[in-house]
Amino acid sequence: MIHCRRTNISDPGFQQLVARLDAELGERDGTEHDFYAQFNSLASIPYAIVAYEANEPVGCGALKPYSDDTMEVKRMFVVPALRGKGIASAVLNALEQWASELGYQNCTLETGKRQPEAIALYKKSGYAIIPNYGQYENVENSICFLKKLNS
Repeated sequence: MIHCRRTNISDPGFQQLVARLDAELGERDGTEHDFYAQFNSLASIPYAIVAYEANEPVGCGALKPYSDDTMEVKRMFVVPALRGKGIASAVLNALEQWASELGYQNCTLETGKRQPEAIALYKKSGYAIIPNYGQYENVENSICFLKKLNS
């Protein structure tokens, strides 16, 4: 059974999963990986969720404030062998609940066009494609999303 735990970036399970995420993204994004990596510093991320199965960390995600009413979803990852089992949805739901409890009205995020499973998850979860924002504004490989919480 999967359970999600609220934590922060110092959590060893979170750090382990993020290392795996970065390795996978390095393969998918190739030479563009360094561009994206500069926006994923853990130092700027105060909230993290780790999903566990039998006390093993199997998925994660994080939040950082983007604006007064919007949190940005970051560092979403599920171990490859367990994908398609609802873990990412559970993590995303936990992140949205936490953002809502903290008083935020929206969640926004960026993902890459080379991540079709992530795009499908966000669309299925009620996120709408929006114009690329901030540092992703003119990035061909980026797709940005927004979801209004509590709607």
